[in-house]
Amino acid sequence: MKFSDKIVLQRKRNGLTQQALADEVGITQRSVAAYETGNAHAHKKTLRKLAEVLHVSYDYLLNDDIEDPSYGLEKMGYVDQVRDQFGQKAAEDLDRILEQSNQLFAGGNLTLNGEVKDMFYQAATKAYILCKQEARKTYGRKRNKKTP
Repeated sequence: MKFSDKIVLQRKRNGLTQQALADEVGITQRSVAAYETGNAHAHKKTLRKLAEVLHVSYDYLLNDDIEDPSYGLEKMGYVDQVRDQFGQKAAEDLDRILEQSNQLFAGGNLTLNGEVKDMFYQAATKAYILCKQEARKTYGRKRNKKTP
């Protein structure tokens, strides 16, 4: 399903008008209309806010192949925590780690329930944050290479 169709479907499921969705996300009604007609695609920050307001995952909105609106919801809080602390690149790294781990556990006889999956995400996020903090202590923060 396309991004535009997902926005329309989820907006209606949540009982929102285009204007109400725009107000909650902090964009214009014209932007929502453009997303719904396929004439525009939202930036990453707006996508995250749309996902939050529509109660769906960021992955669902971003990937046309994902049909389940709840796919990836359980990891969003962890990814957001890392984004707030270390920025977008680190959040993308953690998201990739959690997604690959999710694929590792998919299929076969092993199906993780929500509680076990949450414990795993929590442990992986904690380990990732500790490694990032140690790297900052050892190597310092990256600085922009701008000349004064």
